[in-house]
Amino acid sequence: MTNLQIDEHYDLIIIGTGSGNSLPDERFDDQRIAIVEKSTFGGTCLNVGCIPTKMYVYAADTAYAARHSEKLNISTTYESADWPNIIDRVFHNRIDKIAQGGEDYRRGDETPNIDVYDHHARFIAPKTLATGIGGDKKVISGEQIVLAAGSRPVIPEVIAESGVPYETNETVMRLDKQPESMIILGGGFIAMEFAHVFEALGTKVTVINRSPLLRKLDHDITERFNDIVRERFDARIGRTIAAARREGSGVVVTLDDGSEVAADSLLVATGRRPNGDQMDLDKAGIEMLDDGRVRVDDYGRTTAAGVWALGDVSSPYQLKHVANAEARAVQHNLLHPDDLQAMPHDNVPSAIFTHPQIATVGLSESEARDAGYDVTVKVQAYGDVAYGWAMEDHHGVVKLIADRKSGRLLGAHLMGPQASTLIQQLITVMAYDISLRDFARRQYWIHPALPEVIENAVLGLEFA
Repeated sequence: MTNLQIDEHYDLIIIGTGSGNSLPDERFDDQRIAIVEKSTFGGTCLNVGCIPTKMYVYAADTAYAARHSEKLNISTTYESADWPNIIDRVFHNRIDKIAQGGEDYRRGDETPNIDVYDHHARFIAPKTLATGIGGDKKVISGEQIVLAAGSRPVIPEVIAESGVPYETNETVMRLDKQPESMIILGGGFIAMEFAHVFEALGTKVTVINRSPLLRKLDHDITERFNDIVRERFDARIGRTIAAARREGSGVVVTLDDGSEVAADSLLVATGRRPNGDQMDLDKAGIEMLDDGRVRVDDYGRTTAAGVWALGDVSSPYQLKHVANAEARAVQHNLLHPDDLQAMPHDNVPSAIFTHPQIATVGLSESEARDAGYDVTVKVQAYGDVAYGWAMEDHHGVVKLIADRKSGRLLGAHLMGPQASTLIQQLITVMAYDISLRDFARRQYWIHPALPEVIENAVLGLEFA
């Protein structure tokens, strides 16, 4: 490699334009920077993840409410979805314009110190990458390199080798037409959000998963959610796909019990794999973990000097708000190498925008007990407070796990309307280490607003 021809050398190279694109601000104006993006600017969240999916979810929530208004003694109906115009509203009128605007900005005169490369990037030596611009191949090197290359869908071999057509979260929202029936393979948050979206909009949904759906949640939430799902979908829980074949324009899958399911469309939602294995990291001395993530230390440094990583490619959390927080830490560390900030992984919350909505932060009950805490637990039903009566809610719950001795909140798990919003005050409790002993009584709770379910849950905890 001593005779390796370097076309361009940079102070900083960033691979990926999700959260990685937020790194160069005015403090980097004196640095020569390369940004490498082989696909669409903005990363998973903007283009195929968090943002467009929630725009679909909001439409689905409205359709679902129209279909189930009889519990409120009113009669409304849901007729159909204007699928092509949903795509236009979500993508052509908003998402695609934002993505293109982000790329135009980085390629434009406002950031003259930044070059944009649009080929795939692979390491060919330490701190040295093969990539390109347009039709031209280039070899570039950098004093500092940040890997923010994200993740991709996992496709089980039985599907990949069958030759059947299938969708992933990256394609399903742009289908030419809404399918009349859909098989969803998977039981995680992506599968459950799309199951809600398509069923609410009128598609017949069959969910196939080898284990309980959302099995990594607190056991009370998992059990309650699985009971609800069985009432709504054709849920083949505990089953796997043994074979798949194309039939007409649709798909037929054979399950391990010999039964068959046919549908117009197959959505594979069995998780996402970090993209580190696509970049020849070993040639740069960058190690990977057994689960496919790039190995980083507490500050985001890889095993190669001067190379950092953040987001799905390295993080234990495939969450946009975590990737953004990691980007802020890496940004600080690039600018202040003598004052490093640790990756912010304390009290990481998450939400699943299915129906009912789910949000969680902290330890589950079993995790808290396994950690040796003397726990106090309260499960509070939405239906026990006045706004829950107004909604005629019969499924929503708030589960709190706290340390009986210290009065500290260890975990909060919500399932029901506005869960992703309601949990924010409990995230604050954990972030600022607020004791729950007097938390409920030191503030007003607007009556009869829904946060009273949090108040009652806190009051139901027993402390030593």
